[in-house]
Amino acid sequence: MDGTLLRGRSSFPYFALVAFEAGGCLRLLMVLLSAPLAGLLYYFISESAGIQVLIFATYAGMKVSDIESVGRAVLPKFYSSDLHPESWRVFSACGKRCVLTANPRVMVEGFLKEFLGTDVILGTEIGTYKGRATGFVLSPGVLVAEQKAKALRKEFGDSPPEIGLGDRDTDLPFMALCKEGYMVPYNPEVKAVSNDKLPKPIVFHDGRLVQKPKPIMALLTVLWIPIGFILACLRIAAGALLPMPLVYYAFWALGVRVTVKGTPPPPVKKSSGQTGVLFICSHRTLLDPIFLSTALGRPIPAVTYSVSRLSEIISPIKTVRLTRDRATDASMIKKLLEEGDLVICPEGTTCREPFLLRFSAMFAELTDHLVPVAMVNKMSMFHGTTARGWKGMDPFYFFMNPSPAYEVTFLNKLPLELTCSSGKSSHEVANYIQRVIAATLSYECTAFTRKDKYRALAGNDGTVAEKPKKKANKIMGC
Repeated sequence: MDGTLLRGRSSFPYFALVAFEAGGCLRLLMVLLSAPLAGLLYYFISESAGIQVLIFATYAGMKVSDIESVGRAVLPKFYSSDLHPESWRVFSACGKRCVLTANPRVMVEGFLKEFLGTDVILGTEIGTYKGRATGFVLSPGVLVAEQKAKALRKEFGDSPPEIGLGDRDTDLPFMALCKEGYMVPYNPEVKAVSNDKLPKPIVFHDGRLVQKPKPIMALLTVLWIPIGFILACLRIAAGALLPMPLVYYAFWALGVRVTVKGTPPPPVKKSSGQTGVLFICSHRTLLDPIFLSTALGRPIPAVTYSVSRLSEIISPIKTVRLTRDRATDASMIKKLLEEGDLVICPEGTTCREPFLLRFSAMFAELTDHLVPVAMVNKMSMFHGTTARGWKGMDPFYFFMNPSPAYEVTFLNKLPLELTCSSGKSSHEVANYIQRVIAATLSYECTAFTRKDKYRALAGNDGTVAEKPKKKANKIMGC
């Protein structure tokens, strides 16, 4: 896998990703501290021993379900960005595909099967106890050198594979069992397979880290987190405590860049008798309505599908939860529009890649005053969204970036002839707004929904179960 199917020959960044995403900052620090010993053993004593050190530092005590979750939701994005074009050309041309790797099978299986169509994965098996990894490997140990050849012989028996690809001398034993064998030379200049040529596009992915944590980047991440958290608290306090007209300037002073494009509509006067404008936003993070309010210089209430209690407490704008009951939600949105402007993100969940999810059409039935808004953000270290983790940390991770940026583009108000009052269906209106925003951002429209995202990343449909109400006649005491 490393150095052959992937361009990079080091698996350290992927162990570091598992360590941080499933174990946190302290686990990443543990892997960093073990890296010098692992490197020493790997290059001068035993390739197997070096990998075992990384496996123990990364996995010891970790839930196997967490490892599988990271392998399914986080690693494919990083693996696919490093796919070797020539190796993939040969590998994809084969009818049956097998990958031999020293990496733990549980770590790579999600990417290899789901995204590359691999039929057989022969990797290192980790020991487990009561659902947790022990940090040790099962017999026959780490799959390197002769162990790869034995595993291949056991899998294929007397029917040798047609083609074997490797990248180092320790791959020669298993390559000798193939009818043809080819070495993939190390070439750091070769470009990875481009996104549009990937066998399966990466629409959804999870995890907090934006960049692949190579040793230097991993060290910088560990050192920055305490500084970044303090900075995030300052930025959040500025947004929550200052009057909204001053938030824009406070953000700039604290390193948060906000760019406003287009001409936003003026606020509606209550004396005019008109209902407010409904801003239709593309959804990048839960902070979209806050940055919309920052761009306008006035707080705009937002309707949300699900946010944490902490996010509601620290929010500088009013947030109203949707119940997912169509009649109840429609009545509530109409009432809010009678009070003034309102913002909604009809995708229902965030998407990090240049895609727009399907727009819920309910909003189009409630008002003709619709203003599409294209939102784009830039982060250099941390993602401000999660499907698997605690959403209460989303704003903190976004503001922990050294210099996060938001670009808010106000598009033209929807003409009356394109609204439901002129005979258009709500689905036609929603799809039109989706296409307009996608064209502005050079994104691709999809029919994916919130359920599709959470099924891919978290193994559920993304709905938050309500806590059962306590019976009124039951006395609670201590």
